[in-house]
Amino acid sequence: MPELPEVEVVRRGLEKWVRGRTLESVEVLDPRSVRRHLDGPQDFEQTLTGCTISSAVRRGKFLWLGLDGLEVPAVLVAHLGMSGQLLVEEPEAEDEKHLKVRLSLAQHLDYPGELRFVDQRIFGGMFISPLVTTPDGLPAGEGTTEAAIPQAAAHIARDVLDPHRSAEDLYVALRKRSTQLKRAILDQGVISGVGNIYADEALWQAKLSGLLKTATIRRPEVQRLNDALIDVMTRALAAGGTSFDSLYVNVNGASGYFARSLNAYGREGKECLRCAQNGRVSLIRRDAFMGRSSYTCPVCQPRR
Repeated sequence: MPELPEVEVVRRGLEKWVRGRTLESVEVLDPRSVRRHLDGPQDFEQTLTGCTISSAVRRGKFLWLGLDGLEVPAVLVAHLGMSGQLLVEEPEAEDEKHLKVRLSLAQHLDYPGELRFVDQRIFGGMFISPLVTTPDGLPAGEGTTEAAIPQAAAHIARDVLDPHRSAEDLYVALRKRSTQLKRAILDQGVISGVGNIYADEALWQAKLSGLLKTATIRRPEVQRLNDALIDVMTRALAAGGTSFDSLYVNVNGASGYFARSLNAYGREGKECLRCAQNGRVSLIRRDAFMGRSSYTCPVCQPRR
């Protein structure tokens, strides 16, 4: 599932290619992809037609497009799920096999004329959500200065790269939980944007076990974790995100390549690179975790 870097790559593409453009028509090809729009596909199409996209905003893994032209302030939320893609295409380009929603944009001399939502597994979707004020009165996320957030995302904590969040905020949120550290940082109500891959990478970089109890975690440990999360996400973003197959791409259809830089995730049975540098021999281990996998070094990520 796309995590913060992957969604931010898509947001930046949308900001460049579709912000400021008017939706001339909207076509829902598969009603399942707008199932969270409770007024139905026809209302979805009619409401969006004629609106102008004013912004492209992200908070954690949540992505939305600001809309001008509505009587009641609302935004278009795009949830990528496990396989959702937002692609900018020329109208004459062949339809993708799993095309679900087509949004035709006002003509622009240099930019493609369609925004397409493609979703193979249909876990994602698009819907219109009303806006509410952010709980702390600060800007909602990356791409906006407004303190207005989709009602559907109001419960989401500030994300790893949010300048209005600090290591102390993370420490306080963790100490309020009584669970394992990895479970906590995957909780989007604690800190948003972190998924399984980057959780393993940050925990490895911070030399912390994901099994550490949040009720006993110390401030220096949280500072290391916070620094690691920011560093991992920043490097992944610079690499365009992580792609293991063709399901994650940016708006131009290009895959990210951060998978080449992973130190823990997916490296079961391979040498821990940090231990090897220090003259030790240790192999990355894989353990079952919440129906998925966790990858750790048993030597430099001790279970306190």
